[in-house]
Parts: sequence; structure tokens; C-alpha cells
Amino acid sequence: MAKNNQHSRSYGDLEQQIERAAGAIRNARYLTAFTGAGISTESGVPPFRGPGGLWERYDPAMLELSYFLRNPSRIWPILREIFYSHFGAAEPNPAHRVLAKWEAEGTLKVLVTQNIDDLHFRAGSRNVVEYHGNSRRLRCTRCGAGFDADEERLSQLPPRCSCGGILKPDFIFFGEMIPEEAVERSSEAVERTDVMLVIGSTGEVYPAAGIPMQAAARGATIIEVNPSESSFTAQITDIFIQMEAGTALPLIDEEMNGDRA
Repeated sequence: MAKNNQHSRSYGDLEQQIERAAGAIRNARYLTAFTGAGISTESGVPPFRGPGGLWERYDPAMLELSYFLRNPSRIWPILREIFYSHFGAAEPNPAHRVLAKWEAEGTLKVLVTQNIDDLHFRAGSRNVVEYHGNSRRLRCTRCGAGFDADEERLSQLPPRCSCGGILKPDFIFFGEMIPEEAVERSSEAVERTDVMLVIGSTGEVYPAAGIPMQAAARGATIIEVNPSESSFTAQITDIFIQMEAGTALPLIDEEMNGDRA
């Protein structure tokens, strides 16, 4: 059933919202999490857009597939600096770890992420739909073979496949389609979801941002954790916790387990 667009937006205080979120998660039949860049900025990973974002320092054209294929020797040192030296130094934060804990306990059924930084995987999450791909794998632009993005593979730039093709990070460049498997798994999750936890997403990057919108249209309860309001907040959010995820998720977990004073 589609959600009533006129339902209440009177969120109440943070403690009340945390209690409501804990109750909804505890009683969920099928909990899905949807994460964006905000969950990783707490680990020191800069977002692409906005103040302090990567696009303030780097030309977005470097992630255009056609430009990359024409200039791999020029682009690869920048890719290694951003996605392997800088991203590689980041560590999962408490929000990543709580999501992995909930998966291990069977509470969280699937996690859909817009992020390519690998922090969910490193925190222990395994049932993850990496909607935009990931940086831990490389893909041959000629034959499609996949490889781990290890030091040996990245020691000579641009890295090459045994077929002679240039390797690229296995995440989506501008000009590439979202992987069919990611689309199918996300759609399947939306069909089953009765509670969706939206964390650190602005709701502005499509088609990924359509996933919470579709879940809400099917009647799912939307719990949003963000330091500031997003494009989702006024449209679909039922429970809004205006905090950083690394603080909010441990509090929700404590509330679920009756550990809060």
C-alpha cells in the first residue's frame, strides 16, 4: 500500500526517536539498510559532492569512462591516491560495526550501499548490495576479468590484465550502467522490506535514491539517520534521528537490548 503523503512529520525529541527506531527495528519482519556517503565521512572518507568534497580538488572528468580509456596513464595515479592510499587508511566506524552486528544476529536482512569505499565489507557485513561497485576489485576493460586491487597489482600504473587490457576499479564510472545484479537484488529487497533504515544519504543521486522512495511507496517504515535533513526527510521519512550515524546506531542498539539507563 502506498504511503499517505500527509502522514505526520512531528518527529519529537531525539530520545523519543531513538526509542521509536529501536521498536520498529526490533519488530521488523524484513529490515533493509540503505547507506550513502555520510556514514563514511565519519571515518574520514570525503564525499564526492559538497563542501570538502573530492570534486573541489579533482576534475570529475577523470571518472568518465571514455576519458579514462583515453588517458589511463594520467588518471591511474590520481585513482590510486584517492581510492587506495586515502580510502585505504580509513577504518569502519561504530555505525558500520553495528550494521554488521545486526546482520550477524539476523536482524538486518540486506544492506544496499551507494559507497565504494569497502568499509561495510571490512566491518564484517556480507549481505551487501554494492550499488555502485567497490574499490577492492579491479576489472579488465577488454576481457572483463576480475582481480583483487592489491599492492602487486597496483605497483605498475596503469595496471594491465594478462590479455593486455587496462584494468579499472570495479566501481561505476560516469557513462557506465548500474550492474544488473545490483538492480535486481535491490528490487528484490524493496519488495520484501517493511522497515528501511536510511543512513547518510542526501537522496540526490539517482537511480540509487529511488530505492528508499520505492520502499516508502510500498508502505515500508522509513527511519532516517542524518546530521541534517535530506531530500528524503519531508517526503518519506517516518522517524528522523538528526545525529551522526556513528553516535545514533550504537544508541539504537543499546535501546533494542535494554542497555540504556
